[in-house]
This record gives sequence, structure tokens and C-alpha cells, in this order.
Amino acid sequence: MKRFFLLVVVTLMATALSAQEYKYNRDIVYNSVDEYASQMCRVDIASPEGAKDAPVIVWFHGGGLTGGRRDIPQAILKDGCVVVGVGYRFSPKVRVTDIVDDAAAAVAWVFNNIEKYGGSSERIYIAGHSAGGYLVTMVGLEKARLERYGVDANALKGIIPFSGQAITHFEERRSRGIANTQPIVDELSPLFHVRADSAPILILSGDREMEMLGRYEENAYMWRVFQLVGHPDATIYELDGYGHNMCEPAYPLLMRFVRDHEKKNK
Repeated sequence: MKRFFLLVVVTLMATALSAQEYKYNRDIVYNSVDEYASQMCRVDIASPEGAKDAPVIVWFHGGGLTGGRRDIPQAILKDGCVVVGVGYRFSPKVRVTDIVDDAAAAVAWVFNNIEKYGGSSERIYIAGHSAGGYLVTMVGLEKARLERYGVDANALKGIIPFSGQAITHFEERRSRGIANTQPIVDELSPLFHVRADSAPILILSGDREMEMLGRYEENAYMWRVFQLVGHPDATIYELDGYGHNMCEPAYPLLMRFVRDHEKKNK
């Protein structure tokens, strides 16, 4: 378990990286089970010019599972990575379990289609902030979600939640009439699905005194359970001085994680 101080983060952000031209493909539908899904379940893809068999980062936006919009963060358009920004349906129009399934469908779509856009299906990392962090841990840890689409979750190269919920998401609890200060761990909790053989995981949280609703402590406990089950590659960073909106200092950690694991996998 590591506390990550501002000075180090600033140093990472200041690291010089070569600029690269990207081309975009937008509004690609990955789930059309109904009109609402066709509207919301779309991806945007940013590919480096001339990319082939490139590492892929699939990015899920935040918004409490009730809002937000798909996004491709400029800070991760580097190191030759193809980046996929995912949109998904929202509660209360659909259930939380349906939203998690949207996330799984999107990741499966990437596995099956990303080579057309210069990415490699063998080099896929999933990441997201807040609600997006919750979704990537659910998809990466609960194997049945991707198995429905013929994909093995263990084929992922990394899971990187930014300030995601580790317990059952507060929007699911709200739908059941449970207060957001009442912790629940059940099948809709990433903690419930922790296992030793999952893809490498990098857990990122804001400062424990500045995060929302004990988010750091949730993630610290999830990290501890990974240690208890013997996971070989689970790391947590706490970003001192940053609250829930801790993406800017966290992006360099995501990119370093991808670079390090790309080197290991060569």
C-alpha cells in the first residue's frame, strides 16, 4: 500500500513524451438491444496514425451511474495507445446490473473489433473514474460478465479503477432504499468477486480525508483482500491532497502501469 505525494505526481506529469497524431472514429454502436441502448451504448476510438497491434485503453466515464458522457482523456493519448471512450445506459432507466452488462458488452466489442482500429486484442487495459472505476472492476473481476460474450476476463492485461466503489454501488443501494452511508457487499460489489487469478490491478484513490463516502477505505480493504487471496500484482496508490476528482494526477500512473506491463509482456 502506497501513499503518493504531490511532488512525485508533478514530476511524472512533467515527464516529456513525444507528441503523436491521432485519428478518431466516433459514435460506433456496440449494443442495440433497444432504442435507449442504441442511443447510449456507443464508443469513440482514438488511434495513433499508422497504429498496428497497439496497446488499448478502454476508458469508462464517471457520473454516479446516472449521468456523465463518454470521454477520451487527452492525457492518455500517448505511448502509442489506442484509446476507446465508452458510453453506457443510466439508472433509473435501467438497473445497475444492466449498466454493468453494458460495460461487459463494450469490452467484449473491443476484444472482437479493435484490430480494425490499430489495436491488439491481446493488449487490452480497462480503466475508468468513479462510476467508471466501479464498472471496470466489476467487469474485470466477475468473470461471468464477459463469459456471456465469449471473452475470458483473464485475457485483460490490466484493470485500473480511479476512485471506484469497491462495495455495492450507492446507486444500487439507493434503488433498494438503502442509505449511501450503509455499506453493503453483495454480488454487485467488486469486493465480492476478488480472486487471485484476475488481471493485474492498479487501484487509485484520492486522499482519505478528502474522498467521498470513505472511498479510500473501501479500496484499501479491496487491496488487502487481494493480498489475502495471494494476487501477485495488485497495487494501491492514495493521492495525497486530492479529493474524488483526482484524475489529472492519476493519469500518469495509469500510463506508467501500461508501459511497465507492456515491457513485462514482451
